Amino acid sequence: MKQPSSILLRTAQWLTFGSAVTILFSIAISQILLALAVAALLISGEQLRWPPIRLPLALFLLGTLISWVFSGEMAAGLPQIRKFYVFLELLVVYSTLRSSVLLRRLILCWAGIGAFIAIRGFVQFAGKVKEAHDQGVNFYDYYAPAERMTGFMSHWMTFSGQEMLALLMLGAFLFFAPSAPKRGWLWLFCAGLISLALLLGFTRSIWLATAVSAVYLLWFYRRWLVVLVPVAGLLAFFLSPSAVRERFVSLLRPKQGVDSNEFRVVTWRTGVRIIERHPLLGLGPEGIKFHFAEYVPADIRSLPNGWYGHLHNIYLHYAAERGIPTMLVLMWLLLKILFDFGRGLAALPPGRADRRFLLHGSIAVVLAIMVAGFFEVNLGDSEVLTMFLVVVACGYLALEKDVVVA
Repeated sequence: MKQPSSILLRTAQWLTFGSAVTILFSIAISQILLALAVAALLISGEQLRWPPIRLPLALFLLGTLISWVFSGEMAAGLPQIRKFYVFLELLVVYSTLRSSVLLRRLILCWAGIGAFIAIRGFVQFAGKVKEAHDQGVNFYDYYAPAERMTGFMSHWMTFSGQEMLALLMLGAFLFFAPSAPKRGWLWLFCAGLISLALLLGFTRSIWLATAVSAVYLLWFYRRWLVVLVPVAGLLAFFLSPSAVRERFVSLLRPKQGVDSNEFRVVTWRTGVRIIERHPLLGLGPEGIKFHFAEYVPADIRSLPNGWYGHLHNIYLHYAAERGIPTMLVLMWLLLKILFDFGRGLAALPPGRADRRFLLHGSIAVVLAIMVAGFFEVNLGDSEVLTMFLVVVACGYLALEKDVVVA
């Protein structure tokens, strides 16, 4: 008969698994399961484990608290303090999912759900095409600014960010996992659906981040395949509908009043001014949302269309919101993760292995977050942050000798 603590630990394990999976379609369900997982883990008496990023993570949270306390607007910044709760996902995954079988199943669940969500996105995309036609407006002008597909999320950035992370982990599985050839056609089909959803999602920062991380994975899988990436990009451009081609072109030649290039320059310039005036503690959590207009450069007489609640760049945003020291701690955290995973890969014997796929996938995800972070505050999104923390925990579990590998 199983001991009560064993039953509770098993319960915590499956609640954690459920929290990590359901984040793709419901943050409410995911966070409820997270609370239950933490409770079950605490009651079980099992050792609480944090991966070896405790110091930079603690300093980042401490820097946020100090900025909040000295902001003078603690009520306004409270949402960012409550978001500390999300970081418990790192604790429960690292403490309970200590089996490569569970980690592999988690990634494949992401792949399957991501493919299903992609199909939902296609339905939404078709609806947008019809709406633009019925209103007699140009589809690109209608869809690109504010009408993109969102899957089960409330915003297209969240949808695209989650799909990107699911795709990169699936790609690492296909390239490096020993069990990938089994039902490989199914996972390739899922990868194709998610890739198409990212293309039709029109989120250019996600396109760039996915491409960079794809090059990374291909380099360590079959280096000669890297030369095919530009070919794939050209095919995607010339074989895509005109609206998709127009979106590609907008990277260099934005369409006035439609594309976001101009307003991002405004947010970045404004962010620099905030940092110059508040270098140590920033404006405080959520401060940019309420004080942005006070720091807009004088030569900008009117604001282009866009969202000005944050700075659309994690490096500028955290420096302006919480101070340069806190932003540098975040950089330390991200670079330490990359260093630890790279060192772990170097110590592995050659050949396919679950540890290899988890480490390569985790590095690809961190790189993607860092690249996309030049254009969006992706780590400020609880859904994307949750998946990111799950991936980081998976990577550190792959480094643990006592994790069961099967």
